Amino acid sequence: MASPWDNRRRNDRFDTVAGEPAMQAVVTVGNGDYDVLECREVKRPAPGDGEILLQVLAAGVNNTDINTRVGWYSPSVTTGTDETSSSGQMADGGWNEETPFPFIQGTDCCGRIAAVGRNVETGNIGERVLVRACMRKTGFQSMDSIWMGSDFDGAFAQFVVVPASEVFPVHCSWTDAELATIPCAYATAENMLHRSGLARGEQVLIMGASGGVGSAAIQLAKLRGATVTAVASAAKSQQVLAIGADRVIDRNDNIPQHLGEDSVDVVVDNVAGNTFADMLAVLKRGGRYVSSGAIGGPIVSLDMRTLYLKDISLIGCTTWDEPVFPNLIAYIENDQLKPLLAKVFPLEQIAEAQREFLQKKHVGNFVLIPPPG
Repeated sequence: MASPWDNRRRNDRFDTVAGEPAMQAVVTVGNGDYDVLECREVKRPAPGDGEILLQVLAAGVNNTDINTRVGWYSPSVTTGTDETSSSGQMADGGWNEETPFPFIQGTDCCGRIAAVGRNVETGNIGERVLVRACMRKTGFQSMDSIWMGSDFDGAFAQFVVVPASEVFPVHCSWTDAELATIPCAYATAENMLHRSGLARGEQVLIMGASGGVGSAAIQLAKLRGATVTAVASAAKSQQVLAIGADRVIDRNDNIPQHLGEDSVDVVVDNVAGNTFADMLAVLKRGGRYVSSGAIGGPIVSLDMRTLYLKDISLIGCTTWDEPVFPNLIAYIENDQLKPLLAKVFPLEQIAEAQREFLQKKHVGNFVLIPPPG
Protein backbone atom coordinates (compact mmCIF):
# COMPACT_ATOMS: atom_id res chain seq x y z
CA MET A 1 0.00 0.00 0.00
CA ALA A 2 1.53 3.32 -1.04
CA SER A 3 1.38 5.85 1.78
CA PRO A 4 -1.53 8.28 1.33
CA TRP A 5 -0.14 10.50 4.07
CA ASP A 6 2.79 12.34 2.54
CA ASN A 7 0.61 15.21 1.38
CA ARG A 8 -0.84 15.47 4.91
CA ARG A 9 2.49 16.41 6.48
CA ARG A 10 2.49 20.01 5.24
CA ASN A 11 2.73 22.42 8.15
CA ASP A 12 -0.09 24.50 6.67
CA ARG A 13 -2.58 21.62 6.71
CA PHE A 14 -4.02 22.82 10.04
CA ASP A 15 -4.60 26.43 8.93
CA THR A 16 -8.29 27.25 9.04
CA VAL A 17 -9.94 29.18 6.21
CA ALA A 18 -13.13 31.19 6.65
CA GLY A 19 -16.12 29.26 5.35
CA GLU A 20 -14.32 25.89 5.23
CA PRO A 21 -15.08 23.06 7.68
CA ALA A 22 -13.05 23.10 10.92
CA MET A 23 -12.72 20.83 13.93
CA GLN A 24 -11.29 20.68 17.43
CA ALA A 25 -8.08 18.71 17.78
CA VAL A 26 -5.09 18.24 20.06
CA VAL A 27 -1.99 19.16 18.05
CA THR A 28 1.36 17.91 19.38
CA VAL A 29 3.81 20.62 18.35
CA GLY A 30 7.08 18.89 19.33
CA ASN A 31 8.84 16.68 21.86
CA GLY A 32 8.34 17.83 25.41
CA ASP A 33 6.10 18.02 28.45
CA TYR A 34 2.33 18.44 28.49
CA ASP A 35 2.59 22.02 27.22
CA VAL A 36 3.34 20.68 23.71
CA LEU A 37 -0.25 19.38 23.57
CA GLU A 38 -2.28 22.25 22.10
CA CYS A 39 -6.07 21.91 21.97
CA ARG A 40 -7.22 24.19 19.17
CA GLU A 41 -9.38 24.62 16.07
CA VAL A 42 -7.84 23.26 12.87
CA LYS A 43 -8.92 22.55 9.30
CA ARG A 44 -11.09 19.45 8.95
CA PRO A 45 -9.41 16.91 6.64
CA ALA A 46 -11.15 15.70 3.48
CA PRO A 47 -10.96 12.13 2.19
CA GLY A 48 -8.95 11.54 -0.96
CA ASP A 49 -8.96 8.65 -3.39
CA GLY A 50 -9.60 5.37 -1.53
CA GLU A 51 -10.00 7.14 1.82
CA ILE A 52 -12.73 7.52 4.42
CA LEU A 53 -13.53 10.45 6.72
CA LEU A 54 -14.47 9.30 10.21
CA GLN A 55 -16.18 11.25 12.94
CA VAL A 56 -14.17 10.22 15.99
CA LEU A 57 -16.51 8.93 18.69
CA ALA A 58 -13.81 7.90 21.19
CA ALA A 59 -10.01 7.66 21.20
CA GLY A 60 -7.91 5.51 23.54
CA VAL A 61 -4.84 6.65 25.48
CA ASN A 62 -1.72 4.50 25.15
CA ASN A 63 1.92 4.40 26.20
CA THR A 64 2.92 5.02 22.60
CA ASP A 65 1.22 8.44 22.58
CA ILE A 66 3.32 9.50 25.55
CA ASN A 67 6.48 7.79 24.29
CA THR A 68 6.26 9.62 20.96
CA ARG A 69 5.60 12.96 22.65
CA VAL A 70 8.68 12.69 24.88
CA GLY A 71 10.88 11.04 22.24
CA TRP A 72 11.32 7.79 24.20
CA TYR A 73 12.01 5.75 21.06
CA SER A 74 15.34 7.53 20.60
CA PRO A 75 18.34 5.22 21.28
CA SER A 76 19.69 8.00 23.51
CA VAL A 77 16.90 7.29 26.04
CA THR A 78 17.77 4.49 28.47
CA THR A 79 15.17 4.93 31.22
CA GLY A 80 11.66 3.55 31.64
CA THR A 81 8.68 5.27 30.07
CA ASP A 82 7.55 6.94 33.29
CA GLU A 83 10.99 8.49 33.88
CA THR A 84 11.50 10.09 30.48
CA SER A 85 10.92 13.76 29.76
CA SER A 86 12.17 15.63 26.71
CA SER A 87 12.47 19.38 26.39
CA GLY A 88 13.79 19.43 22.81
CA GLN A 89 13.03 17.87 19.44
CA MET A 90 14.62 14.44 18.94
CA ALA A 91 14.99 13.55 15.27
CA ASP A 92 15.25 9.85 16.14
CA GLY A 93 12.52 9.86 18.79
CA GLY A 94 9.71 8.40 16.68
CA TRP A 95 8.75 4.91 15.52
CA ASN A 96 9.96 4.98 11.94
CA GLU A 97 11.00 8.23 10.31
CA GLU A 98 11.35 11.56 12.09
CA THR A 99 8.09 12.34 13.92
CA PRO A 100 6.08 14.73 11.69
CA PHE A 101 5.59 17.60 14.17
CA PRO A 102 3.24 19.36 14.34
CA PHE A 103 0.71 16.56 14.06
CA ILE A 104 -2.32 14.99 15.72
CA GLN A 105 -1.66 11.89 17.82
CA GLY A 106 -4.13 9.17 18.76
CA THR A 107 -3.64 5.53 17.78
CA ASP A 108 -6.99 4.14 19.00
CA CYS A 109 -10.13 5.15 17.14
CA CYS A 110 -13.76 4.18 17.38
CA GLY A 111 -15.50 6.26 14.74
CA ARG A 112 -18.49 6.65 12.50
CA ILE A 113 -18.18 6.90 8.71
CA ALA A 114 -18.99 10.51 7.82
CA ALA A 115 -17.90 10.68 4.17
CA VAL A 116 -15.89 8.75 1.59
CA GLY A 117 -13.50 9.69 -1.16
CA ARG A 118 -13.33 8.52 -4.75
CA ASN A 119 -13.45 4.76 -5.42
CA VAL A 120 -15.02 3.96 -2.05
CA GLU A 121 -18.50 2.50 -1.72
CA THR A 122 -20.95 4.91 -0.09
CA GLY A 123 -23.25 2.29 1.42
CA ASN A 124 -21.56 2.30 4.82
CA ILE A 125 -22.11 5.97 5.66
CA GLY A 126 -23.08 6.21 9.34
CA GLU A 127 -21.65 2.79 10.27
CA ARG A 128 -19.62 2.46 13.48
CA VAL A 129 -16.09 1.16 12.92
CA LEU A 130 -12.68 0.52 14.44
CA VAL A 131 -9.46 1.54 12.70
CA ARG A 132 -6.50 -0.80 12.22
CA ALA A 133 -3.82 1.68 13.25
CA CYS A 134 -0.85 -0.40 12.06
CA MET A 135 -0.91 -0.27 8.27
CA ARG A 136 1.36 -2.32 5.97
CA LYS A 137 2.73 0.07 3.35
CA THR A 138 3.40 -2.58 0.69
CA GLY A 139 1.17 -5.44 1.80
CA PHE A 140 1.47 -8.22 4.35
CA GLN A 141 4.43 -9.82 2.61
CA SER A 142 6.58 -7.01 4.09
CA MET A 143 7.07 -5.77 7.66
CA ASP A 144 7.21 -2.18 6.39
CA SER A 145 4.45 -0.30 8.19
CA ILE A 146 3.09 3.12 9.12
CA TRP A 147 1.09 3.96 12.24
CA MET A 148 -1.84 6.28 12.66
CA GLY A 149 -1.10 8.74 15.44
CA SER A 150 2.67 8.23 15.23
CA ASP A 151 3.57 8.56 11.53
CA PHE A 152 0.56 10.62 10.47
CA ASP A 153 -2.46 12.41 11.96
CA GLY A 154 -4.55 10.33 14.32
CA ALA A 155 -7.70 10.30 16.41
CA PHE A 156 -7.19 13.04 19.03
CA ALA A 157 -9.64 15.16 17.04
CA GLN A 158 -13.27 15.34 16.00
CA PHE A 159 -12.47 13.83 12.58
CA VAL A 160 -9.73 11.70 11.01
CA VAL A 161 -9.08 10.43 7.48
CA VAL A 162 -7.90 6.83 6.98
CA PRO A 163 -7.53 4.41 4.05
CA ALA A 164 -10.72 2.46 3.42
CA SER A 165 -8.79 -0.81 3.73
CA GLU A 166 -8.06 -0.07 7.41
CA VAL A 167 -11.67 0.52 8.50
CA PHE A 168 -13.49 -2.42 10.12
CA PRO A 169 -17.23 -2.28 10.86
CA VAL A 170 -18.12 -3.76 14.24
CA HIS A 171 -21.59 -4.78 15.39
CA CYS A 172 -22.05 -5.14 19.13
CA SER A 173 -23.67 -3.55 22.17
CA TRP A 174 -20.47 -2.00 23.51
CA THR A 175 -20.31 1.75 24.04
CA ASP A 176 -18.06 3.92 21.88
CA ALA A 177 -15.64 4.35 24.78
CA GLU A 178 -15.49 0.58 25.35
CA LEU A 179 -14.69 -0.06 21.69
CA ALA A 180 -11.93 2.57 21.81
CA THR A 181 -10.06 0.43 24.36
CA ILE A 182 -9.49 -2.27 21.74
CA PRO A 183 -7.29 -1.35 18.77
CA CYS A 184 -3.78 -0.75 20.10
CA ALA A 185 -3.76 -2.75 23.34
CA TYR A 186 -5.74 -5.77 22.14
CA ALA A 187 -4.19 -5.95 18.67
CA THR A 188 -0.72 -5.73 20.22
CA ALA A 189 -1.57 -8.53 22.65
CA GLU A 190 -3.22 -10.66 19.95
CA ASN A 191 -0.20 -10.16 17.70
CA MET A 192 2.19 -11.27 20.46
CA LEU A 193 0.23 -14.44 21.17
CA HIS A 194 -0.18 -15.14 17.45
CA ARG A 195 3.56 -14.76 16.82
CA SER A 196 4.50 -16.84 19.87
CA GLY A 197 2.22 -19.67 18.78
CA LEU A 198 0.68 -19.99 22.25
CA ALA A 199 -1.36 -23.22 22.26
CA ARG A 200 -3.99 -24.90 24.39
CA GLY A 201 -2.59 -26.35 27.60
CA GLU A 202 0.58 -24.24 27.60
CA GLN A 203 1.77 -22.15 30.53
CA VAL A 204 2.12 -18.42 29.85
CA LEU A 205 3.57 -15.73 32.12
CA ILE A 206 2.27 -12.19 31.51
CA MET A 207 4.23 -9.25 32.89
CA GLY A 208 2.54 -5.90 33.53
CA ALA A 209 -0.75 -7.75 33.61
CA SER A 210 -2.90 -4.86 34.84
CA GLY A 211 -1.98 -2.54 31.95
CA GLY A 212 -3.84 -2.26 28.66
CA VAL A 213 -1.76 -4.83 26.76
CA GLY A 214 -1.28 -7.14 29.73
CA SER A 215 -4.96 -7.28 30.66
CA ALA A 216 -5.84 -7.89 27.01
CA ALA A 217 -3.25 -10.68 26.83
CA ILE A 218 -4.86 -12.44 29.80
CA GLN A 219 -8.23 -12.64 28.05
CA LEU A 220 -6.73 -13.62 24.71
CA ALA A 221 -4.51 -16.29 26.27
CA LYS A 222 -7.52 -17.81 28.05
CA LEU A 223 -9.37 -17.90 24.71
CA ARG A 224 -6.52 -20.09 23.48
CA GLY A 225 -6.90 -22.47 26.41
CA ALA A 226 -3.61 -21.54 28.10
CA THR A 227 -2.91 -21.41 31.84
CA VAL A 228 -2.09 -17.81 32.80
CA THR A 229 0.24 -16.60 35.52
CA ALA A 230 0.06 -12.82 35.78
CA VAL A 231 2.47 -10.37 37.40
CA ALA A 232 0.93 -7.21 38.87
CA SER A 233 0.91 -5.13 42.03
CA ALA A 234 -0.71 -6.67 45.10
CA ALA A 235 -3.34 -3.91 45.07
CA LYS A 236 -4.56 -5.06 41.66
CA SER A 237 -4.38 -8.82 42.14
CA GLN A 238 -8.12 -9.37 42.62
CA GLN A 239 -8.96 -7.36 39.52
CA VAL A 240 -6.41 -9.32 37.50
CA LEU A 241 -7.85 -12.61 38.74
CA ALA A 242 -11.32 -11.41 37.77
CA ILE A 243 -10.11 -10.84 34.20
CA GLY A 244 -9.20 -14.52 33.98
CA ALA A 245 -5.68 -15.05 35.34
CA ASP A 246 -5.20 -18.42 37.05
CA ARG A 247 -2.55 -17.03 39.40
CA VAL A 248 -1.10 -13.62 40.28
CA ILE A 249 2.43 -12.92 41.51
CA ASP A 250 3.29 -9.59 43.10
CA ARG A 251 5.57 -7.60 40.83
CA ASN A 252 7.99 -7.00 43.71
CA ASP A 253 8.45 -10.72 44.40
CA ASN A 254 11.20 -12.97 43.08
CA ILE A 255 9.46 -14.62 40.15
CA PRO A 256 11.89 -17.55 39.64
CA GLN A 257 11.51 -18.46 43.33
CA HIS A 258 7.71 -18.50 42.98
CA LEU A 259 7.52 -20.42 39.72
CA GLY A 260 10.78 -22.29 39.59
CA GLU A 261 13.12 -22.30 36.62
CA ASP A 262 12.04 -23.99 33.37
CA SER A 263 8.36 -23.67 34.27
CA VAL A 264 6.58 -21.72 31.52
CA ASP A 265 6.26 -22.11 27.76
CA VAL A 266 5.76 -18.45 26.82
CA VAL A 267 6.60 -15.12 28.47
CA VAL A 268 4.65 -12.04 27.36
CA ASP A 269 6.72 -9.09 28.56
CA ASN A 270 6.25 -5.37 27.97
CA VAL A 271 8.21 -4.45 31.11
CA ALA A 272 11.83 -5.58 30.44
CA GLY A 273 14.30 -3.58 32.59
CA ASN A 274 15.93 -5.46 35.45
CA THR A 275 13.42 -8.37 35.33
CA PHE A 276 14.50 -9.53 31.86
CA ALA A 277 16.98 -12.18 33.04
CA ASP A 278 14.34 -13.63 35.37
CA MET A 279 11.97 -14.04 32.43
CA LEU A 280 14.48 -16.18 30.55
CA ALA A 281 15.19 -18.18 33.70
CA VAL A 282 11.57 -19.31 34.08
CA LEU A 283 11.21 -20.32 30.43
CA LYS A 284 11.33 -24.02 29.60
CA ARG A 285 13.81 -25.33 27.07
CA GLY A 286 12.50 -24.27 23.69
CA GLY A 287 10.41 -21.54 25.32
CA ARG A 288 9.39 -18.30 23.61
CA TYR A 289 9.87 -14.78 24.92
CA VAL A 290 7.76 -12.15 23.14
CA SER A 291 7.88 -8.40 23.69
CA SER A 292 6.37 -5.24 22.21
CA GLY A 293 7.49 -2.75 24.85
CA ALA A 294 9.86 -1.93 27.67
CA ILE A 295 8.12 0.33 30.17
CA GLY A 296 10.54 -0.74 32.91
CA GLY A 297 13.57 0.23 30.81
CA PRO A 298 14.86 -0.66 27.33
CA ILE A 299 18.39 -1.68 28.33
CA VAL A 300 18.61 -5.25 29.65
CA SER A 301 21.25 -7.79 30.62
CA LEU A 302 21.37 -10.93 28.49
CA ASP A 303 23.51 -13.98 29.25
CA MET A 304 23.89 -15.53 25.82
CA ARG A 305 24.45 -18.93 27.38
CA THR A 306 20.90 -18.89 28.71
CA LEU A 307 19.61 -18.03 25.26
CA TYR A 308 21.39 -20.73 23.29
CA LEU A 309 21.69 -23.51 25.88
CA LYS A 310 17.92 -23.41 26.48
CA ASP A 311 17.04 -22.98 22.79
CA ILE A 312 14.98 -19.89 23.62
CA SER A 313 13.27 -17.84 20.89
CA LEU A 314 13.23 -14.05 21.37
CA ILE A 315 10.37 -12.52 19.41
CA GLY A 316 10.13 -8.78 18.78
CA CYS A 317 6.59 -7.78 18.01
CA THR A 318 5.39 -4.43 16.65
CA THR A 319 3.90 -4.72 13.14
CA TRP A 320 0.53 -6.49 13.27
CA ASP A 321 0.06 -9.66 11.21
CA GLU A 322 -2.86 -9.97 8.81
CA PRO A 323 -5.17 -12.19 10.95
CA VAL A 324 -4.86 -10.04 14.07
CA PHE A 325 -7.48 -7.33 13.54
CA PRO A 326 -10.14 -9.54 11.91
CA ASN A 327 -9.68 -11.92 14.87
CA LEU A 328 -10.42 -9.11 17.31
CA ILE A 329 -13.56 -8.02 15.48
CA ALA A 330 -14.80 -11.64 15.55
CA TYR A 331 -14.03 -11.99 19.28
CA ILE A 332 -16.05 -8.85 20.02
CA GLU A 333 -19.01 -9.78 17.85
CA ASN A 334 -19.05 -13.32 19.28
CA ASP A 335 -19.03 -11.94 22.85
CA GLN A 336 -15.67 -13.57 23.68
CA LEU A 337 -14.06 -10.46 25.15
CA LYS A 338 -15.06 -7.92 27.75
CA PRO A 339 -13.95 -4.30 27.60
CA LEU A 340 -11.75 -2.99 30.40
CA LEU A 341 -12.59 0.70 30.46
CA ALA A 342 -10.85 2.34 33.41
CA LYS A 343 -11.83 6.00 32.94
CA VAL A 344 -13.17 8.49 30.40
CA PHE A 345 -11.95 12.08 29.88
CA PRO A 346 -13.05 14.87 27.54
CA LEU A 347 -10.54 15.39 24.72
CA GLU A 348 -9.45 18.76 26.09
CA GLN A 349 -8.33 17.06 29.32
CA ILE A 350 -5.68 14.99 27.53
CA ALA A 351 -2.88 16.24 29.80
CA GLU A 352 -4.79 15.18 32.91
CA ALA A 353 -5.51 11.79 31.32
CA GLN A 354 -1.84 11.20 30.49
CA ARG A 355 -0.68 12.29 33.97
CA GLU A 356 -3.09 9.86 35.62
CA PHE A 357 -2.21 7.16 33.09
CA LEU A 358 1.44 7.33 34.12
CA GLN A 359 0.53 6.80 37.78
CA LYS A 360 -0.36 3.20 36.82
CA LYS A 361 -3.10 2.92 39.43
CA HIS A 362 -5.71 1.71 36.97
CA VAL A 363 -6.56 -1.63 35.35
CA GLY A 364 -7.42 -1.48 31.67
CA ASN A 365 -7.56 1.59 29.43
CA PHE A 366 -8.27 5.33 29.48
CA VAL A 367 -10.36 6.90 26.71
CA LEU A 368 -10.82 10.47 25.42
CA ILE A 369 -14.16 11.71 24.04
CA PRO A 370 -14.06 14.55 21.47
CA PRO A 371 -16.85 17.11 21.41
CA PRO A 372 -19.69 16.16 19.04
CA GLY A 373 -18.89 16.97 15.42
